[in-house]
Amino acid sequence: MDAAFPALTDMPAPQFVMSAEGLRIATYSWGDPEAPTVLCVHGFASSCRDNWVMTGWVRDLTRAGFRVLGVDQRGHGASDKPHDPSAYAMDSLVGDLVTVLDTYLLGSVSYLGYSLGARVGWQVAVQVPDHVDRAVLGGIPDGRPLARLQIEQARAYAEHGTPVEDRVTWNYCTLAERVPGNDLRALVALAEGMRLGDVDPDPSNPPQQEILFATGSEDAILEQSRQLAGATPHGSFVEIPARHHFNAPGSRVFRQAAVEFLRAV
Repeated sequence: MDAAFPALTDMPAPQFVMSAEGLRIATYSWGDPEAPTVLCVHGFASSCRDNWVMTGWVRDLTRAGFRVLGVDQRGHGASDKPHDPSAYAMDSLVGDLVTVLDTYLLGSVSYLGYSLGARVGWQVAVQVPDHVDRAVLGGIPDGRPLARLQIEQARAYAEHGTPVEDRVTWNYCTLAERVPGNDLRALVALAEGMRLGDVDPDPSNPPQQEILFATGSEDAILEQSRQLAGATPHGSFVEIPARHHFNAPGSRVFRQAAVEFLRAV
């Protein structure tokens, strides 16, 4: 292996940033600090390691000359995991990322997000556009999690082990338990909290930056994603072949299209 690049699964020690409410948000950095930065934000029930390291994204981005700044969103990975649904309002998730960029003294970056990370990325690009040069948003709009998840069933399973009858809810629960260190009660709180005020991406108020949308050909939200791309003034779309929502991040086609897009600055 080329010694200039870390092993695919290498993880640096997390560097913690304090949110406005005093929560610890774990961050990770790879590559030359002087290189153009890509902020990588994972999906629901995932983590920086699971979404971006194990799938080859960090390897490919650093080889392409980028500095990668990864984040474990609140409720995930090594970050704090509150059980209060009110801790997971969209403005709080956006605020965490702004705080991360401010802490790292970064004005504007390229953004890479998947599912929940893409949904948050849409809001970052709209609400604080000076922080985002361009963005790759994969698996959006399903990052409003989890409108299909039955909260009461998921909570009963997380707290008491009650069997889950709804298939979609069970799929999310098993996804959550697949990642080491996940706290299912925190993830249920996140899914509930985002329903307190969050709405789907608003196509009447899209990001004005260059945005690449990418969704799997077998993902139920494929056409919704394509419509969002069409509603975005500088939007483009790539369909990830033979991938559904949960395995699209591992697609080489997705990585290659994203790296090419990000290098076109």
